[in-house]
Amino acid sequence: MITIAAGIVMLGILVFVHELGHFCIAKLCGVKVLKFSLGFGPRLVSRQWGETEYMICAIPLGGYVQMLGEGGGDQGEDAEVDPAEEHRSFAKQTLSRRAAIVAAGPVMNLILPFMVLPLAYLVGINLPAYLEEPPCIGYVVPESEGASAGFLSGDCVVSISGMPVSNWTDTGPALVNSAGEPIVFSLERGGQPVELTIAPENGALEGLQSIGLLPDQAAVIGSMAPAMPAVEAGLKAGDRILAVGDNQIATWYELKSSIQAAGDRPVQVVVERDGNQLSIEVVPRKIDGNNDYLIGVSPYQETIFKRFPFGEAVAAGAKRSKDLIELTLVFIQKLFAGHVSTSSIGGPITVVQIAGQAAQTDFSSILSVLAFLSIQLGILNLLPIPILDGGHLFFYAFELVFRRPLSLRAREWAQQIGLILLILLMVLAFYNDIVRMIGS
Repeated sequence: MITIAAGIVMLGILVFVHELGHFCIAKLCGVKVLKFSLGFGPRLVSRQWGETEYMICAIPLGGYVQMLGEGGGDQGEDAEVDPAEEHRSFAKQTLSRRAAIVAAGPVMNLILPFMVLPLAYLVGINLPAYLEEPPCIGYVVPESEGASAGFLSGDCVVSISGMPVSNWTDTGPALVNSAGEPIVFSLERGGQPVELTIAPENGALEGLQSIGLLPDQAAVIGSMAPAMPAVEAGLKAGDRILAVGDNQIATWYELKSSIQAAGDRPVQVVVERDGNQLSIEVVPRKIDGNNDYLIGVSPYQETIFKRFPFGEAVAAGAKRSKDLIELTLVFIQKLFAGHVSTSSIGGPITVVQIAGQAAQTDFSSILSVLAFLSIQLGILNLLPIPILDGGHLFFYAFELVFRRPLSLRAREWAQQIGLILLILLMVLAFYNDIVRMIGS
């Protein structure tokens, strides 16, 4: 429930920023704003301030700003406008002003990351330590794409499809740029150069981990689930697992197979704690809906805390914002080209989950996720799909080229088609969200 509430609040911030862009430019242009709404559907809260009604509505999946002479209702573009206020109608504004008002929403979403990410770097960010380390493979998941391609533990990635990589962070952009094409990995193996290729039909878009290539992970317990065998047996966070039964444990990845081999029988788990070795009897068990035997532990993830001086924070935040925008554009281009599966599309459930999880961590993580989602929202709204802001900008481009606006009838047809496309996209996104929830 906390995750859902936090996610909805973060989504509301993004919608507010978007609609605030439309609102402010409309006001600067002298346009009369009738309604400013967060959400759709029935009003939950409504207040009239001046000439504008401010509302919070029941469906928190967007928002809108309605101006005089724009949209539906009794003061929309088909309505008869009081001659005294005609100059304040959206429909009577110059082409450049209408375009500026429409573009202001997504532009505000694209500006927001350049404001909040420098603040995140200024406050300080916690990063998994391995992200700053060379991209050397600690474990290759059996039967994964990486295993099939011939990767081995200890391989160090030097470049991906000709793009040099020096740490794990560099591998993400390199993989996105290679989506839909054979990915050629240049490796160093035992001091010798090796080249491996993964076919275009791969899942590398989500990182090396998605194709079964994982960083080194020590077998140290980071946290434990309550009322699970590990807690009941007396294991503690910080314990380094050395053996499970007769199986020696060198990395975290070896733990699962040893626990599955033990099944529901008591097994001796040897750990190192404060320099001493202890042998503790644990009885793995299955949990409802899970076919694996579990003891209820998760690994310790070493992190590094980095705080940047003001100038460096601004530069780092701007660079990260630019990188995220470029990666999003590359993803969309490859999605339309068919190089990326539509299963990569996430919907409101995924957005709320991501936002909610971030909201329960630290302030910098909240700002980082806020920036990431704001970029997605801004670019999505700039797509030339009727009913989105980009669709309206497309209409204005038509008007600029042909010196006349598209007829109202043609716009209505285009918007109906755009609405159908948007509904189909939402259905696909919800379907993907539900599949991910079931899969997890």
